[in-house]
Amino acid sequence: MKWTVLSDNRSNNPALETEHGLSILLTTEQHKILLDTGASDVFIRNAELLGVNLSDVDYVFISHGHSDHAGGLRYFLEHNPKAKVIVSPEAMSGNFYSKRGNLHSITTEWPEIDEDRLILIDQTCEISKGIYVIAHIPQNHPMPKGNKHLFVEGANGEYVNDDFRHELALYTDSFLFTGCAHSGLENILAACPYPVSSVVGGFHLLDGQESEEELKALAKRLKEHYPTTRFYTSHCTGDNVFEIMRGVMGEKLQSFRCGTMNDMVCPKDDIRQ
Repeated sequence: MKWTVLSDNRSNNPALETEHGLSILLTTEQHKILLDTGASDVFIRNAELLGVNLSDVDYVFISHGHSDHAGGLRYFLEHNPKAKVIVSPEAMSGNFYSKRGNLHSITTEWPEIDEDRLILIDQTCEISKGIYVIAHIPQNHPMPKGNKHLFVEGANGEYVNDDFRHELALYTDSFLFTGCAHSGLENILAACPYPVSSVVGGFHLLDGQESEEELKALAKRLKEHYPTTRFYTSHCTGDNVFEIMRGVMGEKLQSFRCGTMNDMVCPKDDIRQ
C-alpha cells in the first residue's frame, strides 16, 4: 500500500503548488482511491509533476461537504471517466459557511455526476472488498474547538452550528483516512472497529483554539490508547499544535506535505489495542 499527497497547505518541494485543501492518492493491491480532491485542480497539476496517473483511479472518496476537500471534484471527473464517487448525501445537499474572519461560503459547487458513478453513504458499510466507509460518527469524545466557527444553513435560512453528520472516514488494510476530522480524532478512532496502524489526514486542531494542556492531554491519550498506531497530519493542523503534540507523541506523530510518498507494510494481525 502507498499513499501520495497531491494537495496540501504546505510543501517541501518548490515545484509543487499548495492551497488550503487536501488530496491524497491511496494505492492498494486491488484499488486506487483518491481521498478528497482539494479546493481546485492543483492536485491534478501536482500529480502530473510527480508522475502520478489519475486516469485509472477506481474510487474518489469525499470526506465532507466543504469546498477545500471537494472543490476539485469537477476537474477530476473531466480527467477520469470511470471512477465512482463515494460521498454522503448530506454533504451534497448542505450549504456550509465559515465565520472565521468574515462570513463566507465553503459550500462545494457539485458537478453533474452520473447516477451509476455515485455511491451515497448514509451508514457505515463495506463498499468493496476490504474498503469500509464510516458514517454518522458518535460524538462521545471532545470535538475540535475550531468547529465553533463552522455553520450549515437551516431549513429557514438561519445559520446552525454544523454537527458534521455529513463527514465520513475511510478505512482499508489498517489505514484510516480522517479528512479534516471535524468529528474529533478520538471519535473517529472509536467508531472504527478495525485494526489501525496508520491515521492520515487533517485533525482540525487550529492554532489558538485548544489550550496547550488540552493538546498535551489529547496527545497522551492517543499515545496510550493506540500504542502501535502512527499518526500523519497537515492541512488543518496548526504548526504550533503539531509541535506541542509531537513533544508528547514523539515519532508516533509525523507531518506530511505536498509530494509526500509513504509506502506501508500492512500487518496481518490485529495491531489495535
